[in-house]
Amino acid sequence: MKRIFTFLFTILLLQVQAQNPGNFTISGTATTGKLAAAKVYLQYQLEGNNKMDSADFANGQYTFKGIISEPVLARLRVKYLPDAEGKVVKPVQGRDLLSIFFSSGAITVNSVDSFSNATIKGSAAHDDYTKLNKSLQPVSQQMDALYKEYEAAGDDAAKKKQIEDKADSLDNVQKGMYADFVSANPNSPIALYCVNVFAGWDINPELVDPLYSKLPASIQQSYSGKNLGDRIAIARKTAIGNMAPEFVQNDTLGNPVALSSFRGKYVLVDFWASWCGPCRRENPMVVKAFQQFRGKGFTIVGVSLDQPGAKEKWMDAIHKDALTWTHVSDLKYWENEVAKQYGIRAIPQNFLLDGSGKIIAKNLNGEMLEKKLTEIFTR
Repeated sequence: MKRIFTFLFTILLLQVQAQNPGNFTISGTATTGKLAAAKVYLQYQLEGNNKMDSADFANGQYTFKGIISEPVLARLRVKYLPDAEGKVVKPVQGRDLLSIFFSSGAITVNSVDSFSNATIKGSAAHDDYTKLNKSLQPVSQQMDALYKEYEAAGDDAAKKKQIEDKADSLDNVQKGMYADFVSANPNSPIALYCVNVFAGWDINPELVDPLYSKLPASIQQSYSGKNLGDRIAIARKTAIGNMAPEFVQNDTLGNPVALSSFRGKYVLVDFWASWCGPCRRENPMVVKAFQQFRGKGFTIVGVSLDQPGAKEKWMDAIHKDALTWTHVSDLKYWENEVAKQYGIRAIPQNFLLDGSGKIIAKNLNGEMLEKKLTEIFTR
């Protein structure tokens, strides 16, 4: 559930549709009541690069100008001067943050009463985005309520599991609505964004590829379109029933480890990181399965997405969590070469291989791993 939330938050800033590069202008006006605005920040991602710009807020107005090659979903944020008591005014969701879909051309943003309460004109992408969000609103409200229930559940694992199941069901409903939008509007400037959301962090190529194929060829050949096409291709290679792609990466001592060296054993290729809370919470279940089945022909290769210079944190997590199996990493964070090879965009994720190196299951979390291994070793 948390991986889904993280992924959806991240994808809000992904580029989504191609067109010829062109100039854009965002002209904004805002009334912010008793709060005195100083600057406005514009944040988005374009062709794999994070973009951040700022504009002075003067006489209730601000302006951004630049060149853009495709519509993007960006975030505008206002920064206020200290209040009357000299205290820093922290940004508040629903008051100071605004999402805007824009491309080349002139866009106007008129905020009244609060920065987030805005009318946006001149952007066909934002018009479609607004219509889509309106249709999604009933499901979104139910999902918001589940977030609150999940946090309130505390350490009640059974209650959290029930909430996660409900969230997964609602997520499927939402994805169906994104798919319906693409089918009805394949030429929309937000169509590729919708396919990306539908695809999620764990792509099912049999479902995503037909939707992707509905997009015009020009969109498929854009930077964003090619990126998604590559992800679909990787998902096909790492689908259940295929041979797991071979890799070689160094272990904690700097020695190269080849996946193929584990032939003859059932192997769990486990993607994780010391900084990943859900991974660390999952580790006790993985340890339990390892201890139960390691004498029966089962082992684990942990692939860490720890960051450059963080080897000590990686090693410390291995020892603290008692992960007594093989570990490899190039300490390149999300650019880990094995993670890229396997299309990893959220963790924890895992792949279970049989003795020949064929993928027989994916994402066995919680009790699912122990259940699957029990099935295998009691045949």
